[in-house]
Amino acid sequence: MKPIEMNPRIMPSELSAHPAPALFSRPAWTGIVVCAVLLALLPIFNLSFAADHPLHISSFTVALIGKFMCYAMAALALDLVWGYTGILSLGHGVFFALGGYAHGMYLMRAIGTDGVYQSHLPDFMVFLDWKAYPWYWSFTDNFWYAMALVVLVPGALAFVFGYFAFRSRIKGVYFSIITQAMTFAFMLLFFRNDTGFGGNNGFTDFKRILGFTITEPTTKAALFMVTLAALLGALILCRWIVTSKLGRVLQAVRDSESRLMFIGYNPLWFKLFVWTLSAVLCGIAGALYVPQVGIINPSEMSAANSIEMVIWTAVGGRGTLIGPIIGAFSVNGLKSWFTGAFPDLWLYALGLLFILVTLFMPQGILGLAKKLRRNKEAA
Repeated sequence: MKPIEMNPRIMPSELSAHPAPALFSRPAWTGIVVCAVLLALLPIFNLSFAADHPLHISSFTVALIGKFMCYAMAALALDLVWGYTGILSLGHGVFFALGGYAHGMYLMRAIGTDGVYQSHLPDFMVFLDWKAYPWYWSFTDNFWYAMALVVLVPGALAFVFGYFAFRSRIKGVYFSIITQAMTFAFMLLFFRNDTGFGGNNGFTDFKRILGFTITEPTTKAALFMVTLAALLGALILCRWIVTSKLGRVLQAVRDSESRLMFIGYNPLWFKLFVWTLSAVLCGIAGALYVPQVGIINPSEMSAANSIEMVIWTAVGGRGTLIGPIIGAFSVNGLKSWFTGAFPDLWLYALGLLFILVTLFMPQGILGLAKKLRRNKEAA
């Protein structure tokens, strides 16, 4: 029998405790701070300058960048499981949407009697002749309870799903397929009118959040700042994880799970932890997305949305954390322009972009930038 060759990257000595590297290098910290300050200035300029002033930033731009930050947080969460643990998920859209629906339930309750039918029930429930809220809407008029649901619902689903999948040693393309099937099943469920989630139209026409009018520029600015803080917090958390001993174990799972088991580690709980954390981060991103965009419906659970998250991560550079953020901003910025100029061709352009990145930039934008810098230094 051929002896098992140990991968030196996952030897026990490598996984043992030793001085952890810095979270970010000094240039990386500088870049992060500069980008954060520039982003924070957008809502400030929106509030401080009149519409005809050259420094004025439109409310549309503020909302658009806020949406991009939510997408970037979802891409970051996906990179944690795909780039660092080797788990390719085609179903992260369902966690994003569940977080959005949990927050949307609170926002719908906050409308009160200001709806079309002036009922304490949402308009879609009155239209469908509902007489009372279903049991799972209980306490959702409390903001903090709704925020707990934002974390607990995606996290619980991911934990249960991941436990049975990882315990059964399902991985690779088979795992990707069942995550996509899960997303499709949830999308079909939420499309039904009798589930109490608004059916095809979902939740929309929000009025208030924590007593503040949701369409007010100051409220939008506050949501923008909270989203920026959440994105920075998620980035620092993920970076801390991947530079710790836990992160080295996760990368060992990615590189050679069987060899990791051979040296005495049980990958199940490591994979389950990072999978659940990734789902929670996606749920938080979805919760921040809903009040800024003003709608949440089952289309957010479509398989195409989950695949787009994979494309953002691949384009930016998976296994880098910052790369997926760059990818989310780049691809969605291109999408905003392309769907305005050539609306019927965007899906073709997206597919072509993914093919070109796979063939010519396998390390994504960030990897290409590093390669060009090395070539310049060597020249």
